[in-house]
Order: sequence, then structure tokens, then C-alpha cells
Amino acid sequence: MKLVQFYLPKEGTRVGVLDREKIIDITSAGVKSVLSIIEKASGDPKVLEDFLKSSVRSSKLTLPFSELNVKPDPSKPHLLMPLIPPEVWGCGVTYRRSAQMRDEDTLKKEGAKGIYDQAYLGERPEIFFKATSSRCVGPNDYICIRRDSRLTATEPELAYVLGAERKIVGYTISNDVSAWDIERENPLYLPQSKTYVGCCAIGPALATAAEIENPYSLNIHCRIIRDGKKIFDGSINSSMIKRTFDELTEFLCRDNPVPPGTVVSTGTGIIVPNDLPLRGGDVVEIEIDNIGVLSNLVKQL
Repeated sequence: MKLVQFYLPKEGTRVGVLDREKIIDITSAGVKSVLSIIEKASGDPKVLEDFLKSSVRSSKLTLPFSELNVKPDPSKPHLLMPLIPPEVWGCGVTYRRSAQMRDEDTLKKEGAKGIYDQAYLGERPEIFFKATSSRCVGPNDYICIRRDSRLTATEPELAYVLGAERKIVGYTISNDVSAWDIERENPLYLPQSKTYVGCCAIGPALATAAEIENPYSLNIHCRIIRDGKKIFDGSINSSMIKRTFDELTEFLCRDNPVPPGTVVSTGTGIIVPNDLPLRGGDVVEIEIDNIGVLSNLVKQL
């Protein structure tokens, strides 16, 4: 199943199950949030699925998905992030193309010797803290370019959500917006490149683990639209990722208490050219099989 959260004026946040083009509101079944469902399931994907099936059977309210998939406005119904994550973590250079591109830029600028390729080939993956929920946005909301960056790029990524006991309970789309010029100036500036207001978009839905038959065979597409014209179109398949998600989770959770509902963004293999940095007014669309399309506007801070 696919879970969404949405907002209704005078009623606040609601929880629904996305069934093709309609949303089945399951809030009346005592559901406060998607995070509360994950916590209630204690990390067991089967318990989560059984609870959702029961909730859908008892629900009588449905809404058209298209009417909620609009720019957020407190006076109108609209989609929210599919869950409010306590933490978001990112993984880097998990695809070969990402390692090659980042080393090419670093070597050209600083004469370094392949630190990103070393991370790609090494036993230990690159894992970094990405965001708290207050720095994240949902569908159709603004992702941002920080004021001191001139080369900020979208990084379209498959993300998974952890329940209790490190179990993956679902998958979503993440846009790991990154100020590449700041990181390239010095790798020690990575936190400033990665973490700021509007640095991460999540959505539009959380597909449960049962919904995704094989997370290593998903097509990932990214489009950037500027002034009504598509200026970039890239794609990759998640089969190209080097690390397993169990491997990433094991390193993430070493001596690190990761709460249920944490989102783990698994890295990008779609590299936007340096001459196409994001601009205010752009629209970024990321599409992943069986999850949906995450669309966001771009704002210059």
C-alpha cells in the first residue's frame, strides 16, 4: 500500500491510503500520523500491512488525489510529507557515476587524489546527517538555494524508512538538494552544503515494503523545467547502486541510536551538468516506479 499525509482546512493533518487516483482517508480509524502507524507496528512490515488493510475496510471517506496534489495553501486541501521524520540521513557516492563526477571536479580544482572514489570502493560508505523535519518539505512545496551558493543541484534519490529493530518498513522519494560549490571548495564544508532550510523534499507517498517487490530494480527519472521548458531529463535504475540497504543501515546504526521513522536517502546516480544549476522558479520532478512523482518549486533564499 501507499501512505500519504494531507491537510484539510479546519481539520488539520489527515492520513490516507493512495489507491490509484483516490485517497482513502483512514484518520477516523484512530490514526494520528504515519509515524504513529510505524511505531505501532514495531517495525514489523506484516503488522503494518494488516493494520492498513483493516483501516481501509472501515473507512468511508475518499478524495481525488489530483485535487490534493497542488501547491500548499492553508486555505485549501493539499498533500504534506508522507511522514514527519525525526531524522533524515543521506548516503553518498553509492553509484559509480557520482564518484567519478565528484572526483573529476575535486581533482580539477584542488589536486586531490580521488577521495570520493575511495569512498565508493571502500568498506565504509559515506553517510551524513541530512536534515530534521523542519528543514524538509513535501510535494509541490519550495526546495531552496541557500544565499551563498551559485551551484546548487538536485540529487534525485530512492529513500527507505526504518521502523523498530532497523527493519525497512517502506520507501519514498527524496530530493537531496545540495550546494555543490560549497562542498567542492572544501569537503569539510559538507554540512553547510547539505543542511539548511528547504534542503530536502520527501514524497509524495510512502510505499510500504510489501508494495515494492524489488527495491533494486526501480527506474528513477528526474526532470528540471525552466520557464515552461524541460532543460534536463535524466534516468537510472536502482540496480546500479553498489551498496545494499542492509549494509547502509548497519553502518548508520553502529553506536548511533536511530529512531523509528528515520528516512535514509540512498544516493544519486543522476548527475545534472554543472552548467545547469538550479534557479529560482524552476520545477524539479522526480519519478520512481510504484512510488509516484515528487514535484517541487525552487526558491532562491
